[in-house]
Amino acid sequence: MPQSNPSDTPPGNVAGADRPPPPRQGRRGEVLVVLQVALVAAFLFTIPWNPWLTPDFLALTQIPRVALLALCGFIALAIGGLGVLKLGTNLTPLPYPLDHNRLVTQGIYALIRHPLYSSQLFAALGWVIYSLSLSHLLLLVIGFLFFDYKATQEEAWLTERHPAYADYARGTRKLIPWWY
Repeated sequence: MPQSNPSDTPPGNVAGADRPPPPRQGRRGEVLVVLQVALVAAFLFTIPWNPWLTPDFLALTQIPRVALLALCGFIALAIGGLGVLKLGTNLTPLPYPLDHNRLVTQGIYALIRHPLYSSQLFAALGWVIYSLSLSHLLLLVIGFLFFDYKATQEEAWLTERHPAYADYARGTRKLIPWWY
């Protein structure tokens, strides 16, 4: 009987386990990446909508809205940039960890487990605050729920690969530093 090669084991399966890949997500979470691209595109191409806004209110609140947009943009760039730098060669668009993956818990990852998802949420929050768009607020809520789901799936795969991930997750926030 031929020897089983761990590299022949489908992603998400432990050698010898008889679990199929996750349904409707692809073997490495490809469907989640496609959905993320669609969500970002929807956010970018949705027309701002808020029937209660008046030109006077927009003029009155312009300075604080611009300031909050800049703050959220800075936070998004900082969190995302630090996350990319700390991941290094572990960076992949797919939620399934690379074969050479190592567990990263230092730097920005000591504050938050998914800084690349968080950076997108902070950027979207900045636009929602600046535009006061109800359509974009709805997309931000959908985005938060989507990234929470995607992060949960990614964490299941990371826990399979790195048993220490469970302890790390218990002591580190998921998407929003010091809060969630």
